[in-house]
Amino acid sequence: MPILALVLFVAFVMLAGVARAMIQKRSNNDTGIRARASIPAQQRARPVLLLGTVLVGVAAPVAELLGLDAVPVLDQLGIRIAGAVLAGLTLVAVLAAQSAMGASWRNDVDPDESTELVTRGPFTVVRNPIFTATFAWVLGVTFVVPNFLALAGALVVGIGLELQVRRVEEPYLRRVHGRPYHEYAARTGRFLPGIGRVPTPDLDQSA
Repeated sequence: MPILALVLFVAFVMLAGVARAMIQKRSNNDTGIRARASIPAQQRARPVLLLGTVLVGVAAPVAELLGLDAVPVLDQLGIRIAGAVLAGLTLVAVLAAQSAMGASWRNDVDPDESTELVTRGPFTVVRNPIFTATFAWVLGVTFVVPNFLALAGALVVGIGLELQVRRVEEPYLRRVHGRPYHEYAARTGRFLPGIGRVPTPDLDQSA
């Protein structure tokens, strides 16, 4: 199924990247694309995320086409089909979460901007639904082409997302939104419901 994995990768880039930027441009006269990484942590997280995504979406399927064997325990048709279904469903989830952000959607943080703190829709369940769905998509594609390159890529993406959220996104949101963000982070999980909530001493004292 390496061709399907490549198709899924292209679909992700075109829909979650190109199409999303076009929608933002039409709706808000701003593509939402921020190419300049001015935060040191951002400069580290971006290449990690890019490397992991390319390993999973491009290198792994190409390697399988060239003869790289899958990990035996994962080399089952049922697992590959389940991975394709997961990737398709979570791509829809990524698009829905992006849409829920409205004018606040950005592909990355611009420290000089101040956008609305979005807590509606899927953001009522977790603080980073786009990243949650993206990682689930990565896992789906990994199961479609379950070789060592894909598994390594999924691990690298996971590390990159942790760097991006903990070192870039959360410090920015704390600085820009202050107490409203602290309250939101105290009641809402980081990637999964109820997991990764961040109570603050101030909130504890006022409870």
